Amino acid sequence: MLKGISPLISPDLLNVMARMGHGDELVLADAHFPGESIAKRVVRADGLRIADLLEAIMPLFELDSYVPHPLIMMEPVPGDSLDPGVEISYLERIMKEVPVVPPVKRIDRFAFYERAAKAFAVVMTGEIAKYGNIILIKGVTPM
Repeated sequence: MLKGISPLISPDLLNVMARMGHGDELVLADAHFPGESIAKRVVRADGLRIADLLEAIMPLFELDSYVPHPLIMMEPVPGDSLDPGVEISYLERIMKEVPVVPPVKRIDRFAFYERAAKAFAVVMTGEIAKYGNIILIKGVTPM
């Protein structure tokens, strides 16, 4: 354990976040996401919900201020429904550390998979909310 770091942040996740550079992307994936088959680097966070993990991550993670959308989520497949409460719960946690956040960008399911395959890492969580995946783009840590 480290002082000031949430116990939800595993040593592997802390290592990944510390090694990321400006513009690198971190995917927080739900329990059904094909992370192991598409990602180059996978971190396990089994049993954790993404909203709780976001609350633990955001004090340590600077969002990219040089891109219009540092937060990206999956757009629902036509005919599927989206629970707006999922995005709201994520933004509530993020805004505890970043009071002004640009709107979340939603992208097609397969575009999301392509992006995840290029991401620095995919964190596989225990999230079960439909369309609960989110990509965070890392920014420059202020001095």
